[in-house]
Amino acid sequence: MIAKQKIPFTLRQGEEYIQLIQLLKAAGCVENGAQAQAAVSDGMVKRNGETELRKRAKLVPGDVIEFQDWIIEVK
Repeated sequence: MIAKQKIPFTLRQGEEYIQLIQLLKAAGCVENGAQAQAAVSDGMVKRNGETELRKRAKLVPGDVIEFQDWIIEVK
């Protein structure tokens, strides 16, 4: 089994959250918004161990997103 790549993602100064589909794009896990939306709709994304189906879920520091070969830690 191949280890998943961990990606630390730091919110910009002054931002309290980032939306899920924006995070997938910003972290380079998908090429565009359509791919991000499809991944979430298809149940391929987990937030803190639970499947997340809300495309615009507000992610805050401490949230951990799992998608394919990536683990994204929001800081």
